[in-house]
Amino acid sequence: MATPLTADRLVAALRAEGCTVREVPGWRTNNRNHVNRWGPVHGVMIHHTVTGPGDDVVGLIFRGHNALPGPLATGCITKDGIVHLTGNGRANHAGGGDGDVLQAVIDESYGDRPPATHEHDGSPGAVDGNARFYGWECENEGDGRDPWPARQYDAMVRATAGICRAHGWGPKSAIGHLEWSDWKVDPRGIDMTDFRADVAERLAHPASWTPGDADTPEEDDEMKLSDQIRLGDWIPKYWPTDKGLQDKQIPVDVAIGSGYAHSRKAAENTTAILAQLGAQQATIDKLVDAIGSGGGLTAAEIKAAAEAGAQAALDRLGDALKEN
Repeated sequence: MATPLTADRLVAALRAEGCTVREVPGWRTNNRNHVNRWGPVHGVMIHHTVTGPGDDVVGLIFRGHNALPGPLATGCITKDGIVHLTGNGRANHAGGGDGDVLQAVIDESYGDRPPATHEHDGSPGAVDGNARFYGWECENEGDGRDPWPARQYDAMVRATAGICRAHGWGPKSAIGHLEWSDWKVDPRGIDMTDFRADVAERLAHPASWTPGDADTPEEDDEMKLSDQIRLGDWIPKYWPTDKGLQDKQIPVDVAIGSGYAHSRKAAENTTAILAQLGAQQATIDKLVDAIGSGGGLTAAEIKAAAEAGAQAALDRLGDALKEN
């Protein structure tokens, strides 16, 4: 049970939910409140308009027709996904329906679908749905063949979720007209169980959410340090006597620790080798100076040969580091 939203709160709720809203001129004072009460409200009802291409569907929902004066709903959701607000208050959209269904909506106590309806306009047990439900008239021929474009369906879900969120209702506060009155078939082509599931999905996220957004933290992969990770196929061939490597599996903590140890050892060896090479280079320089310009090899040739040997040692070191 809830007091109906004011016009400003309704617009704000819809826009917060990501709806494209068009306020039809005069909608804020367009209602049937003078005929009977409006509220308390309990839910949102979905309809199809039974209109085709070229019809002034928004004007029809705003004004009504000879047999039924407007507004015919809170708003008209067209195939382009625009929510046209047409009425603010009581509207001629729901008519008489089943009191058991109303109670199930109030309690949000049903399963996939509300209890079967057995009432309609004029029946002795009918309940006035115009006083209790917001209504969305959704542009569709209602023949079961006219498609529901994705952007229209998305707008229907968003508009319904926006009202439910504003009132603190759950998805079971949304029903189709056929679930309210046993005379009705709308919204034909929409499975209301699936529709409520989509409303529930929206309500589980912030109003600004769009499907595909990463607005929730990623789940941890729950890998433990004791979990086994796969090693390269070359590992057991390189160390054939290490029985612990033959299954090519190693715990995460061992891999991390071993990686650190090998990296540190490699760095220490590199430092030691570089120091040794530096000392060798100094010795070679002294030897070259001592030989001077004597016979046999020249000083430059001796120095070149020594440097080539040093470079070969560095190349071997590099190869060893790559293998590790």
